[in-house]
Amino acid sequence: MTHVRDIPVHDPTRVRDVRVAAKDACGRAGFPPDRAAAAELVATELATNLLKHAGGGQILIETVDAGPGHGASEPRPALQITAIDHGPGIEDLPTALGDGFSTTATLGAGLGTCRRLADVFDLHSSPGRGTVALARIHASVGNRSRTQDGSAPARVRAGGVNIPFVACHSGDAWACVRSGERVTLLLADGLGHGPAAAEASDAAVRHLRLNAALRPEELLAGLHGALRDTRGAAVAVAQLDLASGQLEFSGIGNVGARLRTGDDWQHLLSHPGIVGAHRPAHIPRHRLPWSPHCLLVLHSDGLPSRWSLRSDVPPALDPGVTAALIVRDASSSARPVRDDTTVAVLSPTQAGREP
Repeated sequence: MTHVRDIPVHDPTRVRDVRVAAKDACGRAGFPPDRAAAAELVATELATNLLKHAGGGQILIETVDAGPGHGASEPRPALQITAIDHGPGIEDLPTALGDGFSTTATLGAGLGTCRRLADVFDLHSSPGRGTVALARIHASVGNRSRTQDGSAPARVRAGGVNIPFVACHSGDAWACVRSGERVTLLLADGLGHGPAAAEASDAAVRHLRLNAALRPEELLAGLHGALRDTRGAAVAVAQLDLASGQLEFSGIGNVGARLRTGDDWQHLLSHPGIVGAHRPAHIPRHRLPWSPHCLLVLHSDGLPSRWSLRSDVPPALDPGVTAALIVRDASSSARPVRDDTTVAVLSPTQAGREP
C-alpha cells in the first residue's frame, strides 16, 4: 500500500521525526543497514537545512522505483526524500553545494553530504520563492547505466511526488515501467482517500507491472476487472514508443494530463468514468509526437487545475523536482487541501543525467 510521510519542519523536534520516518520507510522496503544509514543521514541533513536556511518547510518521504527498467514486476526500490520550502532561496547553487559552505556559522556539510550519499540528488532554487531539494537512495548499489536485462537506457526519466490527505496512506499511486521499447507512465486516483482508496490505486499499479507490454487502452480495459473488488479509481496511462518517437495517452476519470512541446502546452483529455465501476464503450486515444523538447505531466485532482510551471525551471531538472515545484507553486493557504495530491512527470534524459 502506498505509504508516504508528509512532515512539516518548523522546529528542531521535527528533525528527529524526519529521521525516524526515514528509518521506518527503509525497514518497510527491506534496505540493508548501510543504505538505511545513508538515507537517515540525508533525511536529517535536508530537514536541518530547512530550519537553518529557509525558516522551515516540508519533508516528503516515500518509497519509489529506482528507475523504469525491465523486470517491472519486481522493481528495485529507492527511498525518495523531498524537501520543499518557500524561503529566501539560494543565490549561488554551486557554492552552496560545496562542502564547508555555510551561511549560519555551522560546518555547512548538509547539501554536499546529501549529494555524495544519494544515488540521485537534484535541486532547484529561486531567490525569493524558495527551494526544492530531492534525494533518492537505492536499496542496492548496481550498474545504473543499463537496465536490468542489459538493454540501453530509455532516454526518458520519470519522477513524481505524492502528498497524502489522510495520515500516511495516499489514495493516489503512480508508476513508470518499461517493456521493450515502450515506457509506460500510469497515475491512479482511488475514489475518496485513505486506505480503501489506496487499495484501488495500488491494484492499478500492480496490473501495470504485470501487463507492461499492453497499449494504454488495453491496460485500461484490463484494469476494470483488476479494480472490480475495490472502490475504483480514475486512471491515466501514457506510453512512449522509443523506437517511433510516438506518445499514446488514454484516461478514464479526472486525472489531469498536459504535454509541453517547446513553450506550448496541450491538454490531453480523459473519458468520464470510474475504472472498476463504469466502463465506457469506447476509450479515446491520443497519439502525439515526442521529442527531446517534450515534457508530460499527469496529476490527480488534488492539484488546482490552473497550475503552471515557471519558465525558470530548466528541462534538465530531475522530473521529481519538477513535480514538487508544480505542487509548491500551486499551493495556497487560502485553498485548503481536501484530497490526496500527486504529480508525475515524464521528461527526456539530458546529456550527463541519469536515465
